[in-house]
Amino acid sequence: MFKTLVAHSASLIPQGAFGHLGWVRGAVGAALALCLSALLTWFLLGSNSAEMPWLVAPLGASAVLVFAVPASPLAQPWSVIGGNLISAAIGIGLGIYTSSPMFAPGLAVGVAIAVMTFARCLHPPGGACALLCALGAAGSDAWTWYYLWPIAANVLTLSLVGWIYNNLTGHQWPHHLQLPPGPPRSVNANHTRNDIEEVLADWNEVLDVDVDDLDAFYRAVNRHIDRRQDSRS
Repeated sequence: MFKTLVAHSASLIPQGAFGHLGWVRGAVGAALALCLSALLTWFLLGSNSAEMPWLVAPLGASAVLVFAVPASPLAQPWSVIGGNLISAAIGIGLGIYTSSPMFAPGLAVGVAIAVMTFARCLHPPGGACALLCALGAAGSDAWTWYYLWPIAANVLTLSLVGWIYNNLTGHQWPHHLQLPPGPPRSVNANHTRNDIEEVLADWNEVLDVDVDDLDAFYRAVNRHIDRRQDSRS
């Protein structure tokens, strides 16, 4: 059992996380983005800075996605901005409407997941935003719609820093597909994009990777196979 847990935990480490000091790049970017988000939000709040939050906790989770796995579909700009702000609005709205700290958070997270899915901006920290805002609006603090302002300032600043920092450090953000030039020669590379989509449909699972990236990855692997076979011939 212990060996199984150790093996499983090792598989949770992102591919290439330690290569090229990727962990340093992600850590520095996240720290910079959060500090700037707090500073700018404090500045924009002005006289209300003593009462309103400078940072909201879900932003930390967004920073992990944006700077540690910027190629993830869950970490793209529309997912970060739309997922957080739509979910925050849902949380505040249901918190005000129900006035129930017991039921508003669950309803808010459920509705937020549905809306984010249909709006194509699924973002895990959005669920935390919905829960936080529902608790704030339904609880004793009685959050109003005005609380969307610091959240929006947080999210937009994080996204701006993510756009600048990721591109400056060699990671295109928004993520753009990098296709290898030309078709691979390997006989194993006879798949199509539809084949990948059909396999994913058979699995009935949502993978945190774009179908086009899977296609490009498979083609790149076959190119490596071609090169290895050429070197042996």
